Amino acid sequence: MTRSVSIQDIAQAAGVSHTTVSRALRDNPLISAEVREQIQKLAQEMGYIPNAVAQSLRGQRTSTIGLVVTTIADPFVGRVVRGVEEVTQRENLSLFLSVSNNDPDREMSVIEIFHRRRVDGIIVAASRMAEKHEKRLADIHVPTVLINHQAEAQLEHLHTVSIDDDAGARMAVEHLLSLGHRAIGYLGSASRPRSNRIRLGSYRAALATAGIQPKDDWICMAPAEHRYHTEDVPDGKKLLPGLLAAGVTAVFCYNDSLAIGALLACRELNIAVPEQLSIIGFDDIDLAQFVNPSL
Repeated sequence: MTRSVSIQDIAQAAGVSHTTVSRALRDNPLISAEVREQIQKLAQEMGYIPNAVAQSLRGQRTSTIGLVVTTIADPFVGRVVRGVEEVTQRENLSLFLSVSNNDPDREMSVIEIFHRRRVDGIIVAASRMAEKHEKRLADIHVPTVLINHQAEAQLEHLHTVSIDDDAGARMAVEHLLSLGHRAIGYLGSASRPRSNRIRLGSYRAALATAGIQPKDDWICMAPAEHRYHTEDVPDGKKLLPGLLAAGVTAVFCYNDSLAIGALLACRELNIAVPEQLSIIGFDDIDLAQFVNPSL
């Protein structure tokens, strides 16, 4: 087995000290630009690969970010991963990815694993962690950001980044109202408690502003035990007939996947969209532009 090239090997080949090579490889200004360039070129020619563990011990940083997602099947989560990866690559950081499968205890365990691995930061998408995890989170001394936190409890130790669920839902319902609809249904998801509550509340508020009181059977929910994104399309397809029986002429869906399921139901029932029924989703996932009609 071939031995890895060391800094000492480069120093001997260049006829300089170990310290000089170490500083040159780190672009230390104590070494002239000309010598730095020569040593870096020599290191590349010799096939030198820096030891990331040794570098992290010296600098007290690992140049790694831990990302926890609910599932890789959710198109929205896929866009989050893509965005995080673009930034980490640009900043020369490594990315660790783990899936929690919508299990808050698993989510907490992954965060603790990332902490033990000394990552420099942690990002959690669609977190489900609740108050019972707060004591354990207080022991995590790593900057942590939650994206679209789904639990109702607000975790004081962490930073959060959220979609404006209220504004988005209002815009969707107001658009349907502008088309002349008065009987507008809501197709929600009980497995996303916080964002679903906000979007449902904004749906009700937008209708109230228009002087409309939604009937109970205008609102249908995908069950809370359906935790996986792959269940959204079948849920939308299954629940739409109930809204049609309630007499709605338009449907606001919690997300685009439920809306796609609703479109599939319309196709099977020979209901023309948007001529006979208007459907609007939320998230604007890439797949939404490829269904017919597009969302």
